[in-house]
Amino acid sequence: MSTAVLDPQQSRLNSLPVFGICGCSGAGKTTLIEALIPRLQAAGLRVAVVKHGAHNVQIDVPGKDSDRFFQAGADVSLFGEECCTRRHNQDDFSSFLHTLSSLYDLILVEGHAATAIPKIWLLGTGHTAPPDNQGQVLEVFAREQAQVDRVFLYLQQWLRDQCRRIKVWGCVLIGGQSRRMGRPKHLIEYEHKTWLEYTVDKLAPLVDEVVLSGRGEVPDSLASLPRVPDAPGLAGPLAGILAVMRWQPAVSWLVMACDQPNIQPESLQWLLDGRRPGVRAILPDLQGDGHLEPLLAWYDFRCRELLEEIAAAGSLRLSGLAGQPGVYSFQPPGDLCSSWNNVNTPAELENLRE
Repeated sequence: MSTAVLDPQQSRLNSLPVFGICGCSGAGKTTLIEALIPRLQAAGLRVAVVKHGAHNVQIDVPGKDSDRFFQAGADVSLFGEECCTRRHNQDDFSSFLHTLSSLYDLILVEGHAATAIPKIWLLGTGHTAPPDNQGQVLEVFAREQAQVDRVFLYLQQWLRDQCRRIKVWGCVLIGGQSRRMGRPKHLIEYEHKTWLEYTVDKLAPLVDEVVLSGRGEVPDSLASLPRVPDAPGLAGPLAGILAVMRWQPAVSWLVMACDQPNIQPESLQWLLDGRRPGVRAILPDLQGDGHLEPLLAWYDFRCRELLEEIAAAGSLRLSGLAGQPGVYSFQPPGDLCSSWNNVNTPAELENLRE
């Protein structure tokens, strides 16, 4: 089992939600993108557009305070009705796309035709094919073929496929001594295994990697699993979830507690089946009453932004995700709801064993 940290410059390239709209001058690229944006946003997607080859763009007034700061050597952010940032040292284009992908569900790139991103090509008048060496061209459209409806449907399917290409890792949260149980919960034995071993057995077949988050002793059988300490300055589940998301920012996470012995593999698959573009987390609502379950839940890597905001506000409660854009509270099928039951007291443990 590999425990190497993913290289964000290479391993994420194939699963980035970045799509090129390329073509000859006058082929209608800008018009098409302009028409696509409101439809994509109406589908619940956060969209960014990168215009390659822009020049002579005036974003500040010479002599103004902000321009003087920039000319003195500082990077400057301007906030008001519009926001922009002027930077002296630009990352390479791939790094820039990686950064955007952590914030947006889709990044459309106009131009930059030779860059190794998936793209469609719009043919100009008199052209029958794209020029050579134009990268990964998935589809070619004559201008009269590039109707907004057709391209929108094509983009939707492509983006759904990209969403499923993002690796899914499993995170099991473990803690220290449980006062009520008299020992660490993850070491309680159940069906001739510790709860931790039992949980890992259920999780491992459905994810690319299993990670243990938190401190405490683990069985020898799990000693080879990666261990990630809680995020400093935080506590509770938020500390463990943010720790693994900071450690591996390129993957999505199935997060489980170690005290859910009724877990069914079908529950994990149900969460994975809910993945789609625009969904940043799936926190089940078991009774349909607005009470969300943040453990035994799925978190897209773009949910990290929301979790960081909760932590920065001094809160430790994952319930702060409720109502946030992209956070969905689907109700699972009734026969799966017992998977979310946890055991907190010796009496509950005895009932379980009986």
